[in-house]
Amino acid sequence: MSTTHLADPPATTPGDTSFFGHPKMLASLFSVEMWERFSFYGMQGILLYYMYFTAEQGGLGIDLGLATSLVGAYGGGVYLSTILGAWLADRLFGSERVLFGSAVLIMAGHIALALLPGIPGLVTGLVLVGIGSGGLKANATALVGTLYGEKDDRRDAGFSIFYMGINVGGLIGPLVTGWLQESQGFHWGFGAAAVGMAIGLVIYTLGRNKLPEEAHRVPNPLPASDRTKYGLIFLGIAAAIAILLATGAVNACNLAITMAYAAIGASVVYFALIFRSGKVSGIERKRVVAFIPLYIASAAFWALFQQQFTFIAVYSEEKLDRNVFGWEMPAAWVQSINPVFIIIFAGVMAALWTKLGHRQPSSPLKFSIGLLVMGLAFLAFIPLAGGGKTPLLALVGILFLFTLAELFLSPIGLSVTTKLAPQAFHTQMVALFFLSVSLGTTLAGMLAGLYNPQDELPYFLGIGITGVVLAFGLAAASPAIKKLMSGVR
Repeated sequence: MSTTHLADPPATTPGDTSFFGHPKMLASLFSVEMWERFSFYGMQGILLYYMYFTAEQGGLGIDLGLATSLVGAYGGGVYLSTILGAWLADRLFGSERVLFGSAVLIMAGHIALALLPGIPGLVTGLVLVGIGSGGLKANATALVGTLYGEKDDRRDAGFSIFYMGINVGGLIGPLVTGWLQESQGFHWGFGAAAVGMAIGLVIYTLGRNKLPEEAHRVPNPLPASDRTKYGLIFLGIAAAIAILLATGAVNACNLAITMAYAAIGASVVYFALIFRSGKVSGIERKRVVAFIPLYIASAAFWALFQQQFTFIAVYSEEKLDRNVFGWEMPAAWVQSINPVFIIIFAGVMAALWTKLGHRQPSSPLKFSIGLLVMGLAFLAFIPLAGGGKTPLLALVGILFLFTLAELFLSPIGLSVTTKLAPQAFHTQMVALFFLSVSLGTTLAGMLAGLYNPQDELPYFLGIGITGVVLAFGLAAASPAIKKLMSGVR
């Protein structure tokens, strides 16, 4: 007989308040995620510039439009790889062991970017970092979800604190790598990312044996009789990918659209597997249905938000006035503005949700507010359209709107996903949320290719209005979604 989360005991009790009113294990996960994000965002802060800068500037000289598309596809690939990390955790090894192995892969990828020159180093490094980051993301989030019972009002606040740790790393990473890139060269910046991940791995290893048994549990073990079958399936998938790449059917020019189709296809397959599983109860199926519109809203949100690393990265280099008291700030430092706001306001939002308790808005309404603010952020570019440099403070104000939107949707999305997840698909449901991020991130790269500096208004207007319309649509559907959520807020 299937069980729901109502029957799933939390790993800790509400009396465990040793880390700022939250379970002690949150501190360990906060630390490893912070250093992983330091390395990831530090690398991503200079990645686009490394691709499209000329050889004289230390870059690879890739066409700008292609480079933005590839950065979006890479970001989408990172989130797409969460399905592999989630499957390995749910069926074979448990979240904790997959998280540890993923951290090792990430460190190896940054070392490759730092030491291997040219395209071979780029490809090797991005593949290792992409696979490792996907495995770490899904499992760190799933482990945070085990710290709280379904009715624990601290849950959203706990995810907001965890999210603040992500952004501490996201703040420091681009500052360090951006400065090193301009003063010493790109490979020094990538090397700093490797050192950051090594620090995170050491800290996590020291506290690894203190994690509760729940962290090591395999929720839905793969029977020994099925292991050969699944091994052959994975080999077949790897062979198919190799053939597509070798024949040129998938290449740099069509990689982004291929990643988008892959994310959509993987999501459809995952939803089908969950709905067909005999281990999923009736209430759990209703909750998965409720998750579908949230998945779509999340994909739309990330298609706008992740343009920080595509459109806004180019905008910062080409159009932004970065002069500060006679000194020109590195363009990569713009990527640290959003994390500064997150660090300041994540605690405020966490305290707000804790204070409101059961009176706080439902998750669907929080999603709709996030989409609305995101649309308004792009509409705020309209007065800046046209010739001339954009004042730094104007972009800071727009990125504040990005932050506000993010706080209404991203940590809430992680939280509600763990609440709606069927017991047998706990980590894999988190992977579904990250698949929505994968799709949105890939679309962010593709959308950035439509930006025309000579005619900016249609871009800002079209994207902004789309975000606003989707927000109102989700808000209107919220009562029906809440009913399907069967008591989950």
